[in-house]
Amino acid sequence: MPTLEATIHQLLSEALQKAYNLSRDHILIEQPKDKTNGDYSSNLAMTLAKELRNNPFVIAETIKEHIELPEMFDRVEVARPGFINFYVSKDYFTGIIPEVLAQQETFGNSKTGNQQKINIEFVSVNPTGSMHVGHARGAAAGDSMARIMKKAGFDVTKEFYVNDGGNQIHNLALSINARYHQLFDKALDMPEDGYHGPEIIDLAQSIKAEHGEKFILENGYDYFRDYGVEFLLNGIKDDLKAFDVDFDVYFSERTLYEQGEVEKTLQILKDQGYTYKQDDALFLKTSLFGDEKDRVIIKRDGTYTYLMPDIAYHQNKLSRGFDKLIDILGGDHHGYIPRLKASIQMLGGQEDTLSIDILQMVKVLKEGSEVKMSKRSGKAITLRDLIDDVGKDAIRYFFSKHSLNTHMDLDLDLAIKKSTDNPVYYAQYAHARIHSLFDKASEQGYSVDETLKAYTHLTHEHAQDILKLLLNYQNVVEEAATKRIPHKITNYVHELAGALHSFYSAVPILKGDATHIVEHLNLLKATQIVLKDALYLIGVSAPRSM
Repeated sequence: MPTLEATIHQLLSEALQKAYNLSRDHILIEQPKDKTNGDYSSNLAMTLAKELRNNPFVIAETIKEHIELPEMFDRVEVARPGFINFYVSKDYFTGIIPEVLAQQETFGNSKTGNQQKINIEFVSVNPTGSMHVGHARGAAAGDSMARIMKKAGFDVTKEFYVNDGGNQIHNLALSINARYHQLFDKALDMPEDGYHGPEIIDLAQSIKAEHGEKFILENGYDYFRDYGVEFLLNGIKDDLKAFDVDFDVYFSERTLYEQGEVEKTLQILKDQGYTYKQDDALFLKTSLFGDEKDRVIIKRDGTYTYLMPDIAYHQNKLSRGFDKLIDILGGDHHGYIPRLKASIQMLGGQEDTLSIDILQMVKVLKEGSEVKMSKRSGKAITLRDLIDDVGKDAIRYFFSKHSLNTHMDLDLDLAIKKSTDNPVYYAQYAHARIHSLFDKASEQGYSVDETLKAYTHLTHEHAQDILKLLLNYQNVVEEAATKRIPHKITNYVHELAGALHSFYSAVPILKGDATHIVEHLNLLKATQIVLKDALYLIGVSAPRSM
């Protein structure tokens, strides 16, 4: 369903072609603050005055004469100095209410995605410690993106790549070994690239409690490695669950080696002629596909670079039948994009088969100053810190407010504030406010009537504002999904909550005759349904009371 703005754009484009044999890709369409000037207005005629050497009012009248107005509009008028104003039929606006009440949470669903198979990989933090604030932003972004794309008709798989096969896991095992020995007063230095987080001490203590001195007397490397990965990954899963994020697939890097997929992928690249040897290293010809230079995939010592198993992993995804791969990576991976996209094309994918969205840094603020360390551990702020101190809803809302590729400040004081200054409180309060009003209506003997079809009392401008937003919900979902911009939904939530608060304050909802009250209750119910669904898409709850 095209937006009203899109419909008006098409009407003006067709009329301009008929009247003057001209075309314009961009036509400005706005909603006038003064409702007497229509629901939508365009200054198209004024932008043409110089080119057509005519009075803009005359141009507007000429264009108006060539507009074939559909039933959704009452009329179109020209106002000086040359605005073309469109007035939408009130029946068209109110017709959205029965749709929402009938469809409930499926309202706004779309077939835009055409069940295209999408793999979204996000978080994928090394199982060597707790998730920090940057990972939390990635978790919120990926999960919200998946929810939105599913609503828009995509077949989405959420995937977490478990980096359990590289050198970092070797260092993890050595770190656990050192901490374990230290518990028995056995001096053992931490490895140079070891992990010093409190989780490693917890791990060592857990092993001591279960096995005592066993690994003082024998080599515990393999056990430390496997137990450490499992222990830390389970901790990550627990934190993600508390953050209302789950995954369809946890993919182990080690399986790529165990099943020979790295070697098979390497052989494909060699057979296609995309590799060459230089200085005892093996290079990949990524520059053929837009990378600034070719990349090493096997170092002089015969070991793989990080790129090679990553290529094998993406080949595995392609072999599972996905139409499109989406990776959400941290800002430090920006230079990684061209080489990975080049690799996908070498394996038979298209230039747009892989899309990579880059997350920028998060600055955590408290009392106006940046906070870098957790009070509990003295280390980086973790996702668990944020959930415990601020709450899941506030964190997810704040992360979803911003475009993924912009730096953001997370104001902890604002996030816990119980007032409408706090945007998540503002949004959730709108939902709770509606529920409170339903309780009052019930006490007076009124309730929602889903059989009602005609609406004649929803004439207040704030009621019209809400109806316009409800009409636009599906289009917002589609745009957020196809452009992968979850913040579009958060912006919508804020707008709808604002319209509800203005309406609530200005309109005597439970006063007047029964028809007036029921019509307004139906409008509020439709608003509540859409608001709750939009909040769900960004992983935020919709409380019944606050």
